[in-house]
Amino acid sequence: MTVFAAASLTRSYEQIGEQFERKYPRVDVQFSFEGSQNLVAQMAQGAPADVLATADQRSMNKAVEQNLVNVPRQFASNVLTLVTPAHNPARVTGLNSSLRGAKLVICAPEVPCGNATRKLANKLGVTLKPVSEEQKVTDVRGKVESGEADVGIVYRTDALAAGNKVDVIPIGRANEVVNHYPIATAVGATHQGLAKRFVEYVMSADAQKILSDDGFSGP
Repeated sequence: MTVFAAASLTRSYEQIGEQFERKYPRVDVQFSFEGSQNLVAQMAQGAPADVLATADQRSMNKAVEQNLVNVPRQFASNVLTLVTPAHNPARVTGLNSSLRGAKLVICAPEVPCGNATRKLANKLGVTLKPVSEEQKVTDVRGKVESGEADVGIVYRTDALAAGNKVDVIPIGRANEVVNHYPIATAVGATHQGLAKRFVEYVMSADAQKILSDDGFSGP
């Protein structure tokens, strides 16, 4: 069974997939983790998938409009935060003047985390000047972890996943922009019955605990 899932779900879904396989020993769950917009585009071009989980409703709506998926269900939510390399060498303090001269990396506008970044910056009246815009949030995190960037805007869950490789700087009013994560079975799923079981499992208490432990909030 093939599950297309937003990059920010990598850590949680790998654990959920392992538990699902233990529950159904004859099942092999294969994941494709990418930016949600790329996953929808791949499905539209005929890429085989049984389940789609995106990092925002906008991306899932595009899949629904193209008749790629069945009725979606929300299973989690997420908010943004700032991360810097460990010990914050550029001395960034927030979405403020401390960003001047700092190498800021964000997600591209078409990516769910990029769309959320744009909305939050507009709410805060902040003009961002990134040195690069990435196609998935894990690439933003990777550039910060490696020291290639001084600061990045990622989901709270990515900041937790990075552990001591990064310093976390909460963004004031971040809760005003929340990304809701929907999941749906694919219309063209090869394993429709298994796909439905996987969706149900993601909604279960066991899977929700994994998501919560990784920093996701409830749907």
